[in-house]
Amino acid sequence: MSRILIIEDDGDLREGLIFSLEMEGYETAGCGTKREGMELLKRQAWDLLLLDCNLPDGSGFNICVEMKRTKDTPILMLTARDSEMDEVKALELGVADYMSKPFSLAVLKARIRKILQGRRQENRLVSGGIMLDKDSCRVYKGGEEVPCSKVEYQLLAYLLENRGCVLAKEQILAHVWDSQGKFVDENTLSVNIRRLRGKIEDDPANPRRIRTVHGIGYIWKEGEE
Repeated sequence: MSRILIIEDDGDLREGLIFSLEMEGYETAGCGTKREGMELLKRQAWDLLLLDCNLPDGSGFNICVEMKRTKDTPILMLTARDSEMDEVKALELGVADYMSKPFSLAVLKARIRKILQGRRQENRLVSGGIMLDKDSCRVYKGGEEVPCSKVEYQLLAYLLENRGCVLAKEQILAHVWDSQGKFVDENTLSVNIRRLRGKIEDDPANPRRIRTVHGIGYIWKEGEE
């Protein structure tokens, strides 16, 4: 179930949006000020933000700027000002979409579905029969879930994000382990590679996906060669 936060100072519009979106199966919450909105954004994770451009204690543009530093939640901006400059500013700040009031509820719902569908696709890494879902932190092989430890998941995600590229052992160690402030040696990496191969390779002794590049590191191969 996708979670949508609505920051809109028009109480009637906000409540109407909450009712309509919950009827569509979304989990929603709403507030009418920048301060309340920032608190909700800090407290919970959201799949989409419906954001009013003008708020009583600040601008929706300011929220966009603050979110850009720390979160990747897509934003659909709503505004009563039908200004080309406002639309340009919003898009330059990275909003996913922009709608002027009054708007069609049916069109709004269609745009919401499009944004959320795109986000789900972005949060999935798929290659060679393996699918890694970033939203649920789960791994699947041929549609069946593969139980992975936190380290195995992070290692697989890094390989998939850089598929086709040779990753030096030092790079992998720094990304998966040193990012947590833990010093480890190369043997730890080879042990976890072996465990991961045992879970996702059809023949772990002759891996087709996680290939060793002797003297350097590892590479995720997409093809069958």
